[in-house]
Amino acid sequence: MKTAIYPGSFDPITLGHLNIIKRAANCFDKLIVCVMVNSEKVNTGLFTPDERVELIRRVVAKLPNVEVDKSSDMVSEYARKRKACTLVKGLRAVSDYEKELQMALINRKLNPRLDTMFLPSSAKYTYVSSSMVKEMAYYGADLSDFVPREIIGDVDEKMKSGRKL
Repeated sequence: MKTAIYPGSFDPITLGHLNIIKRAANCFDKLIVCVMVNSEKVNTGLFTPDERVELIRRVVAKLPNVEVDKSSDMVSEYARKRKACTLVKGLRAVSDYEKELQMALINRKLNPRLDTMFLPSSAKYTYVSSSMVKEMAYYGADLSDFVPREIIGDVDEKMKSGRKL
């Protein structure tokens, strides 16, 4: 069985993330979407890791070969534990490629059995990021073109409860 991992912070999951998930799920027997602790974003998340897992589970509920998990391990070690052969990384721009290539090489050094597959973003999602979604949600913008419909209310509510005007 070929297992892949799509790691990320997913705070929150966007339609761009979902597009990558659906495409990667077609390539592997099992795809694990894993909420990872990003050392650069510790304590700055809109949602807790457990909340992110729950939101993603709702969004991917109809995809039978997609599992959702969370981990604070290095992704190379997490992949070893889960017997995954591939990391899936979405690319929006050339700047993403440079950073992701460096990470892929490091992960391969740490876990020689681990490959990285880069999937370019679909054109209509190249500008969508979780940071951009949070900024839009802060100002009460319509998120329907950016976030899966299953979680729009959660994003709006979380942003309203955290906003201090």
